[in-house]
Amino acid sequence: MVTEHEEDAVLQRALQGDKEAFGWLYERYVERIYNYVYYRVGNPHDAEDITARVFYRAMHHIHHYTQRGVPFSAWLYRIAHNLIANWHRDRARHPEISLSDVPTLHYKGTAPEASIVQDQEKEALFQIIRRLSPERQHLLVLKFVEHLSNAEIGAIMGRSEGAIKSLYHRTLLALRQELEKIEKESE
Repeated sequence: MVTEHEEDAVLQRALQGDKEAFGWLYERYVERIYNYVYYRVGNPHDAEDITARVFYRAMHHIHHYTQRGVPFSAWLYRIAHNLIANWHRDRARHPEISLSDVPTLHYKGTAPEASIVQDQEKEALFQIIRRLSPERQHLLVLKFVEHLSNAEIGAIMGRSEGAIKSLYHRTLLALRQELEKIEKESE
């Protein structure tokens, strides 16, 4: 396990233009950033593209990075958040349906009917989450995918821990209301 002090030393080298040090930071964070992006865009190809752009942008702008008492990952998440917002804005202007977006079924020993129902339920939940504000989507990914604490999420989102708790509570209530509305419509 890498200590915070060791990571700070690598970060300092990266800030001075050391590409190998930046490569170490890339290896440390690429999977977390990819997961965050994937859960926000829902497509592995777009997630790979955006993740690559996050690190490209980070590498070319690392000289603008200033340490403010928050983890380096907060800066990466902010870059990812901005690129995702641009991606959503561009898609709204030019909507397209890709054949790769069509869900595929995978037989894993369970009955195909159960797999279909589970896939439909999962897709319904993702659709509800995607209707939430980008800020709430950001929170849910950091909380449930990255398993970050409220304090860590607050540092990444630039809010207090109390504000994150409040946003989290309101987000869960909004999700519950949407799920209840869908259940009533299907009865």
